[in-house]
Amino acid sequence: MSFYSDLVDIGSRFIGKHKLLKYGFNLSPMYRRSTARVKAVSSDLRKVTVKLPIGYKNRNYVNTIFGGSMFSAVDPIPMVQLINILGDDYVVWDKSAAIYFKRPAKEDLYADFEYSWEEVEKIKQRVAQEDAIDIVKTTYLMNKARDIVFCEVKKTIYVADKAFYKKKRALAEAKKKEVN
Repeated sequence: MSFYSDLVDIGSRFIGKHKLLKYGFNLSPMYRRSTARVKAVSSDLRKVTVKLPIGYKNRNYVNTIFGGSMFSAVDPIPMVQLINILGDDYVVWDKSAAIYFKRPAKEDLYADFEYSWEEVEKIKQRVAQEDAIDIVKTTYLMNKARDIVFCEVKKTIYVADKAFYKKKRALAEAKKKEVN
């Protein structure tokens, strides 16, 4: 367990996990540096909305939103969201990411992150059959009306059965000791 997961476990008993994730992200120094803010988290954690306002802290040389701010605004959300939806029987890691800039952003941007119940059930079924899988989640940074896409981010997320993952790590450690 990490500091943040321990904090979520303890804090969610008092204010609800969805509120804790919203305020936790917004108060976290690493997320604050992105200049984005989590605006809403549904009570079932399946939907998260983020706003990335344009401002002096994230404008680049040509007066548009810096690409690094766009990426860091959306980077942690799908993984953390899925960890909390699936629960303690699963291991969830970011594996890779690809970012595609569609047009320069000269206005506030918004991103919506959503996992449907069908998608969550499919993930659980696949993990039950395959032990570990990769999924790809696509996020779009858009204008307020959600009709213009400025940036597309594809995140590959690794999801595994926790027991399988622990066994896999133990085998890897044993092999490492044999080599040394």
